[in-house]
Amino acid sequence: MPPVTLADDLAHAVSFPSAPRRVVSLVPSITEALADTCPERLVGATDWCTHPSDLEVQRVRGTKNPDLAAIRALEPDLVVANKEENRELDVRRLRAGGIPVWVTDIETVPAALDSLERLFAEVLRLGTPGWLESARAEWGGPVPEPSIHVAVAIWRDPWMAVGRDTFTGDVVARLGWRNVLAGSSERYPHVELADLDRDGVVVLLPDEPYVFGPEDGPEAFTRARTALVSGRLLTWYGPSLVGARAALSAAVTG
Repeated sequence: MPPVTLADDLAHAVSFPSAPRRVVSLVPSITEALADTCPERLVGATDWCTHPSDLEVQRVRGTKNPDLAAIRALEPDLVVANKEENRELDVRRLRAGGIPVWVTDIETVPAALDSLERLFAEVLRLGTPGWLESARAEWGGPVPEPSIHVAVAIWRDPWMAVGRDTFTGDVVARLGWRNVLAGSSERYPHVELADLDRDGVVVLLPDEPYVFGPEDGPEAFTRARTALVSGRLLTWYGPSLVGARAALSAAVTG
């Protein structure tokens, strides 16, 4: 196939002489998508890339402190990064070394699916994966009117929660829930416990990035109802979206 130059989600032009065959992913969600769709092309991933659980590729440290020397040693013809999860400095350094880096920018479910479709169909030239078609079917359609009020905690001591303009916030809205902190001036604000512990609110307690559990989280709330949920289903985009709607709804509404 002929060489192509494509613009990533941040409008940076990336040239590909041919379809990439050696890919390093610095984004756990995208690592899972690559491992599901084209495992033979995935040669490196971060320590935080935990799915699939049996993934056997070279680890290149974390999302915020990747081992650039280890990445270069893998001789990738593509590194996949994300605006929120990875540092611009690392992207610049990889590009300065001649490595093509494709940066995604995702704040909604539709944006995630569109971005991933471009990655697989246009960059990797693999067409649209079946799981992506299933995710579109599951999460398509209009955003419903909210039926319950929720808050999504992501850390404690100090407490932090999901605010405005986030992928998780869009997942919540598409489930028919209203994030009570959606009007916050920050995407992930620090909050007081009282901002979450309100009558009529369900506080979602995911198991990542903070590992909330039966004995760590619910005991702090006296007014709000709490629900322990999978952080991966709430925050990851990719194959994890398939089935996530039913699983999250069951965890919160029974």
